[in-house]
Amino acid sequence: MKTLLDERNLPALARGCAVLGAGGGGDLHLGTLMALQAIHDNQAVPLVDLDELPGDGLVMVCGELGTPIVSSEKIENGAEGRRLREYVESLWGKPVVALMSVEIGGWNGLLPVAWAARMGLPVLDADGTGRAFPEVQMATMSLAGVPSSPTVMTDERGSVIVLRTPTDKWTERLARATAVELGGVAAIAGYNLTVARAREATVRGSVSLAIEIGQAIEAAPGDPVDALVDKLGAFRLVAGKVLDVERRTTKGFVRGSVVVEGLGDDGGRLVRLELQNENLVALERGEVLASVPDNISVLDSATADAISTEMVRYGQRVTVIAFPSAPVWRTPRGIEIVGPRAFGYDFDYVPVEEIFRGRSRDR
Repeated sequence: MKTLLDERNLPALARGCAVLGAGGGGDLHLGTLMALQAIHDNQAVPLVDLDELPGDGLVMVCGELGTPIVSSEKIENGAEGRRLREYVESLWGKPVVALMSVEIGGWNGLLPVAWAARMGLPVLDADGTGRAFPEVQMATMSLAGVPSSPTVMTDERGSVIVLRTPTDKWTERLARATAVELGGVAAIAGYNLTVARAREATVRGSVSLAIEIGQAIEAAPGDPVDALVDKLGAFRLVAGKVLDVERRTTKGFVRGSVVVEGLGDDGGRLVRLELQNENLVALERGEVLASVPDNISVLDSATADAISTEMVRYGQRVTVIAFPSAPVWRTPRGIEIVGPRAFGYDFDYVPVEEIFRGRSRDR
């Protein structure tokens, strides 16, 4: 039976997107309301597998680029997705058969649902990262040799920019600068590709996984954090309260750090998280507890709801977990693009399960 994305499963999808977002991706509450309104005004959105579509069909890979917190104040007007589609179809000379999120993590996991509801299109059960990453070239399509160019950008005022670039890193540089000039965030469609290419160049099943994560939290018979840890095979890094937050918005990114003071069994511990839109590294007394590409998520200790980097506040009771990334990011090429050295850290990536080998999941 075909899955429909509607008011019954969108809240679970949003919760799962928040967890997979590694702290990034923007305001999920607003994103959920926008998707629910679009579905209410139009129709539920079919969730389809890549094998259900013709190989030569065109997939529009879409989302928002910029500083996540800006999305909460600079709200889209609803026409961005349709405008991007018109330009993508003009560039490719064929109709779009489905939308796919550039990244399942955070707001971008829900945005294609809202756009698809208005356009009468399905959403693919796949995405381009399996989580959230801060830069354009950090996508599985780039790993597979699918070019980001031409990339189409637009905003709520109707501006449209088409970027034709020699490399994906140049797309990142120019798109980031453009997003800043458009007010800090912009709608984007890049890495557009055929269904056949998408079958080998994406993280498949990621939308279903996000829904399952959300449902695991909702249906938890006891502690929802325990249920989420079991679902993901995650490792608890620390449980306590947020002691310090240093955060700034610069050049299209949220950057900074968060310090969590352990409480209870973790009393006396201090764990520092380094941020660039997402949680990149968790450190304790100089020791790496987890790092990109693995997912580091800050959870509300009572509800297991993931807290984004722009919403972390002093005094919040949180549990920090880490769990393995999609396998493609653990390849040598994947680590080169999204490992710690890609973000300027002077250490090599070690999978979180190897760091915690011989330790219990609860540390």
